[in-house]
Amino acid sequence: MRFRAILVTLLVIAMLGVTFAAKITIGYAARNLFNPYWIAVEKGIKDAAEKYGVDVILYDARNDPATQRNNVEDLIQAKVDIILITSIVTGSRDSGAAADEAVKAGIPVIGVDTSCGSSRVAVTTRTDNVLGGRLAGEFIAKTLNGEGKVIVLEGPAGDTNSALRVGGFMEVIKQYSGIEVLASQPADWSREKGLGVMENLLQTFPDVDAVFAANDEMALGAIEALKAAKKLENTIVVGFDATSDALKAIKRGEMTASIQQHPYEEGYMAVEIALKILKGEPFESKVVMRPWPWGIEHAIEIPATLITAENVDEYLE
Repeated sequence: MRFRAILVTLLVIAMLGVTFAAKITIGYAARNLFNPYWIAVEKGIKDAAEKYGVDVILYDARNDPATQRNNVEDLIQAKVDIILITSIVTGSRDSGAAADEAVKAGIPVIGVDTSCGSSRVAVTTRTDNVLGGRLAGEFIAKTLNGEGKVIVLEGPAGDTNSALRVGGFMEVIKQYSGIEVLASQPADWSREKGLGVMENLLQTFPDVDAVFAANDEMALGAIEALKAAKKLENTIVVGFDATSDALKAIKRGEMTASIQQHPYEEGYMAVEIALKILKGEPFESKVVMRPWPWGIEHAIEIPATLITAENVDEYLE
């Protein structure tokens, strides 16, 4: 009799189409979780996970590639359903190898903000870095009236996000014969290194009209060097990221402009795309064909935005 009752219950459940699927778990191997930019990415991931009722396991590599690779291995061992990775160095071999191991284990991988350096990554959600670089180039060229001397501060050597931003910038600047790029050197995304590199460059090139830094931290370091050399007042400084410190610097009149990325949206969208992949649902992305060592990649790129003194109040909290 008891067996019959159980059987009837199961039949009713089947007729109603009720299923007891295991809860989806998403793993996130973060670059770091102390920088405000990456905290915004994390918040986007957490908010989307809460909305869609999925679990998230987060690991903070604290900017160490070896730690991040171990984090991905731990997520593989935990048998998460899908892994999100924000590579320490965009396109690095470490993150690429970690992504490959996950895919070999049957776990799809999504890049968040940064390319992982593997053709096996399903897609990367990020800001359109090339567009951002072009916006910076157009702004500087227009502000200089097509004539002047420019210094560029890059991210780490080999970092693809830096290459995309600087590439977009140079694409525009090369159209202006009256603009000379005095130097383009790495300052490794660091405010401290931005300060040091800029101090050294000012010794060699004391006359500079504009600085484009591929992130705000380097731009803020360059501003300190220009202040010390009493050259800030007559020098345009454009950063990239539109961090809180950068927006405040624009408001104070120290930084001229910054290119806004959308870290929260990148994280949120990564979760939405992850669920589509797991459910076998289609999503739109574009094929990015650039001469990266890993070849073709797929990306969903969010348009960048130029922020200046004219519109900074809209973005200040």
